[in-house]
Amino acid sequence: MNGPLSTGAPGGGALTIVRLANFVAPASGGLRTALRELGAGYRAAGHRPVLIVPGERLSDRETGQGRVITLPGPLLPGTGGYRVLTDRRRVAALLEALAPDRLEVCDRTTLRWTGVWARRARVPAVMVSHETADGVLRTWGLPAGLARRASDSLNLRTAHHYARVVCTTEFAEREFVRIGARNVVRAPLGVDLEGRHPGLRDPALRARYARPDEVLLVMCSRLSVEKRPGTALDALEALLRGGRRAVLVVAGDGPLRARLAQRARERRLPVHFLGHVADALLLGALQASADVCLAPGPAETFGLAALEAMACGTPVVASASSALPEVVGSAGATAADTGAAFGAAVRMLLDRLEDERREAARARAACFGWPAAVGAFLAAHDAAVRLGPPEPLPAAVPRPATVPLPVAVPLPGVPRPREGAV
Repeated sequence: MNGPLSTGAPGGGALTIVRLANFVAPASGGLRTALRELGAGYRAAGHRPVLIVPGERLSDRETGQGRVITLPGPLLPGTGGYRVLTDRRRVAALLEALAPDRLEVCDRTTLRWTGVWARRARVPAVMVSHETADGVLRTWGLPAGLARRASDSLNLRTAHHYARVVCTTEFAEREFVRIGARNVVRAPLGVDLEGRHPGLRDPALRARYARPDEVLLVMCSRLSVEKRPGTALDALEALLRGGRRAVLVVAGDGPLRARLAQRARERRLPVHFLGHVADALLLGALQASADVCLAPGPAETFGLAALEAMACGTPVVASASSALPEVVGSAGATAADTGAAFGAAVRMLLDRLEDERREAARARAACFGWPAAVGAFLAAHDAAVRLGPPEPLPAAVPRPATVPLPVAVPLPGVPRPREGAV
C-alpha cells in the first residue's frame, strides 16, 4: 500500500529496527535477498523492521519484510540502474520521525554519516559490511597498497561511528581486525532451503541450453567490474580449448553486459545472456540443472548466489581471493582469478561422481539456513527472538558476542574523529 510516512507507536517490548540501504535496484541480487529475508525474520521474531531505500519516487508500504519506505534518489551513472539516497536532511528527518530503537546500515560510503546521527540521537547503530573496501577498490584498478590505505582510513571511521560492525565471514572481518577494531561481530547470511533444492532440476530446461555431451555452466551475477564476470567467459574458453564441450548461461545484468556479449561473439563462445531473471523458481531450476556454478567475484564477502546453487545440489567454483572458500568448504572448489584456473577447477569437480558432488553441495548449504542468520543478526542488535530459539550457526561461524550494545565504541589508542567528520 502507499500512504503517508508516520512513526507508528511502540509497544509490547518489540524494537523498531530501521534499516538503510543504497545500491538496491529492481534487478539487484544478493543484497536485495538479504534485506528481504532478514526483514521477514525480524518481523517473525516480534520486532518492527523498517527498510529505507532509494527509488524513482516516494512510496511507503507494508510488506512481508515489514515496512518499506522508498525515497527519491538519483541514478548513479555507470552502474546499470543503482540509485542512492543523497538528500541527507530528508533522510535525517525521516529517522527522527521513525524514532528507531536500533539502526542498521548497509552502505558504509554514502550513508556513513548516519553513524554520527545515531550517536547524537543515542541510538545504537550497526553497520553491515557486505563487501570489503580494499577488495572493491582493487577490482576498480587501485594498486594494492593504495587500496589498503584508503580502506583502512574508511574502516577506521566506520568502526568509530557505529556501535558494532557486522561481518558475514572471517574474510570480511579481516580488514577491521587489521585496524584494531574491537566492535566487530560475525553473523552469516543464509539460504532458503525450502525454495532452493535439488528437486528443481529440470531436464527440459537443461536441454534448452546444452546437449547431453556438453557441460552446462551457470553464472548468476551482476555484470559489473567488481564481480569479474569476464573470468567465466575465460574459463569456458579454456575448457573448450582443452577439448571439453561446454556452454555458459549467464543470469544477471549490469554495465558490462554489452562488452561481454561482444567478447563472446568475437571468440565464438557458446554463451547465453539471460539478463536479470526475476522468476525465483526459474532461477532455481537453472541453478539446479547446471553441472557447475561459477562465482568469479574476488571481493565477495559471502556469495548468496553461490550458496543458492549449492542448495540446489550444484557445486561451485569460486574465486580463492574471496570469502567463498569459507562458505563452499570441501563441497566445491576454489581457483585463482584466471580463466585457466577456473577451467581446471571445473574439470576437477566433474571428475567426482555426480551424485557425490551434488549431495555434498546440498549438505554444505544446509548449514546456512535463514533462521540461524536472523538469530545472529538479532544478537548483534541485542534484540530478543520472541518466537523460539534460532537454529544453531554453522561450526565455522561463531555467534556474535552478547556484550551490551553501546552507542559507540572507540578504538583503543586512536582519537575519535571530529563530530562532523564523515
